[in-house]
Amino acid sequence: MKSRFVDKLIERVDQVGSSEVQNFLNRLAEESDFFKSIFDALQEGVIVATGEGIIHYINDGASRLFGLNRKTVKGEKVSDHIQGLEWDTLVSGKSDAISRDLELFYPENKYLNFYIKPIGANSENAEPVFLMLIRDITESRKGEEEKLESEKIGALTMLAAGVAHEIGNPLNSINIHLQLLERKLKKAVPDLYEAELRDLVETSTDEVRRLDHIVDQFLKAIRPSKPQLEPTDINELIKESMRFLEPEIKDRGLNLTLELRSALPVLELDPDQIKQAFYNIVKNSIQATPEGGIITVKTDLSDNHILVTFNDTGEGISAENLSTVFQPYFTTKKSGTGLGLLIIRRIIREHGGDIKISSEEGFGTSVCISLPRQQRNVRLLPLEQKNKDL
Repeated sequence: MKSRFVDKLIERVDQVGSSEVQNFLNRLAEESDFFKSIFDALQEGVIVATGEGIIHYINDGASRLFGLNRKTVKGEKVSDHIQGLEWDTLVSGKSDAISRDLELFYPENKYLNFYIKPIGANSENAEPVFLMLIRDITESRKGEEEKLESEKIGALTMLAAGVAHEIGNPLNSINIHLQLLERKLKKAVPDLYEAELRDLVETSTDEVRRLDHIVDQFLKAIRPSKPQLEPTDINELIKESMRFLEPEIKDRGLNLTLELRSALPVLELDPDQIKQAFYNIVKNSIQATPEGGIITVKTDLSDNHILVTFNDTGEGISAENLSTVFQPYFTTKKSGTGLGLLIIRRIIREHGGDIKISSEEGFGTSVCISLPRQQRNVRLLPLEQKNKDL
């Protein structure tokens, strides 16, 4: 990589004295340090590497993105430190710039854009050198996903009123008529009712209840009620939620462990909504965990959040399905509605929190909920103060 300055230096090297050569070298060093300081000031990552992926230069931005030590990675292969990048495939035979979006799982889950462009060679016989610019596009990807989800929810909301009328009302009518039919059959043919007719009526009633539950879940997912906040002890709320599930947990031969940190601050929550979220998460764990498995509920404290983690030793979720678990109607259950996790996330977000799911197929699932210790209020500065700060 020869700059115009270096070319001039080579042309004149035989024509100048040692002191002038020294001045040129000093200027070259200053120029190099100047550009390095610019690259290090960038939020984006910059990596210069050979066609074989040997790192010549890495700036502070790239070091932060990948959790690398810039002093030790120089001279090593890009693919040794950024697994899954497939450097050889990306640059093989390429003469034009390429751009790719990739999902990174370490040191934390991020979405990155790689822009790779050949920028020449170190010498005529040397291999080409590539400049790689890396941008963190996690926030924009999340924004796109949230926008898409919002559009889906908007479309579902338009259907809500029609669903409630076209399905909900007939279901209520069918349920009432089934109850009337049951009473008349008991009186008219008591012996016959005790056998075949009772099974038919009960089956029909169960199906009506199932459909009614689906409609109810659908309406809750797209039209969540505003949280009614009140001071709440999160540990007590967990204990209360688990009491409802203890009989089913014991019946399935599972073990429930509570690891609740003491002296947690009281939160402003809607206890009914949060209890519903906790109940549904553990219910999912119960259904996914085989006999003898363990379900663990843990609470902890960070600087700004209370963390509630649900771990199980169940069947886990495949990497392919993990990215779609919050999509409406996605389910791996035979009788699931695919709305449970969507409802849970809506509840947690209505409380200013967040929910993350990690899982490995065959080894279990972990659901982590973070709830803010304080409400995320903002203060609008007076116009004069704002201008002064700017």
